[in-house]
Amino acid sequence: MKENPFVFSLDNKRYHTLNYHNKTTFGRKIHKAVIDCGLTCPNIDGTKGTGGCIFCDGGSGYFTKGELSVEKQLKSEINRIHSRFQDCSVIAYFQANTNTYAPVEILREIYYSVLNFPEICGISVGTRADCLGDDVLNLLSELNEKTYLTVELGMQTVHEKTIYKINRLYSHREFLNSYFRLKNRGIRVCLHIINGLPNETAEMMTETARQTAELNPDAVKLQMLHVIKGTQLENLCNSGKISLLTRNEYTDIIVRQLEILPPETVIERITGDGDRTKLIAPMWSADKKSVLSEIDKKLVEYNTYQGKYYRKRLAP
Repeated sequence: MKENPFVFSLDNKRYHTLNYHNKTTFGRKIHKAVIDCGLTCPNIDGTKGTGGCIFCDGGSGYFTKGELSVEKQLKSEINRIHSRFQDCSVIAYFQANTNTYAPVEILREIYYSVLNFPEICGISVGTRADCLGDDVLNLLSELNEKTYLTVELGMQTVHEKTIYKINRLYSHREFLNSYFRLKNRGIRVCLHIINGLPNETAEMMTETARQTAELNPDAVKLQMLHVIKGTQLENLCNSGKISLLTRNEYTDIIVRQLEILPPETVIERITGDGDRTKLIAPMWSADKKSVLSEIDKKLVEYNTYQGKYYRKRLAP
């Protein structure tokens, strides 16, 4: 294998993995405990819309146990994690639906309840950019002083036509406003990008990565569009109105995106984990190890790495 030219690596990876970030930040392995705190979404409850985004399956935390209290879910998750990794610390990950979509008093109670666990070294909060009012931002700033906080924002794409098609119901301008409000408060932000959205070309997906690079985010999650049973996207797929990326197309796009993203940006995910019991397509995405292996091989074959073509934007 060719010598690895990428500096943010402890192994053969040519991109800035979450494992590298955790080991250099905390000095040990970190695992996420996924929690469903029972919140909904303005694109589900009728405030903005119903049914959610076209790929929404009622919240992405399909393996959580939302019928249990937050504390009981966390205890269960910690026991599961420590049964395999005894010495690791845990980040409480509020994943399902929109986890800032509640009165701030309720959010405060939820967030602070997990900080009482000695195993917890941080909190990750998944949310929409249109659910970050000043009171919520104040709470997140307060929380950021007490623990290692990450806010995960669903960006998906920078293209307004696609945003309309996926029924996200807030604009890219709104997304940018919330992103900068978080960053101005010193909060770590992880952006979610979905490749393979309806009618997007490889050039459009690369442009999303290019504009993301200009934001210089702390972290990014990259994943393939999953068609899940029971979603609006399944109907579009069955009607032949959309085409999905092949594994070769997807991995090529990932390489192109990595090349232009800042090397310091942590790649927290580079492929997705769809619910296999509900996954309609693409079935190749269920073989996560093969997808990861193909990305690694292409990075070596093309003699490239994350940030190879990144150019820091100069101030005007």
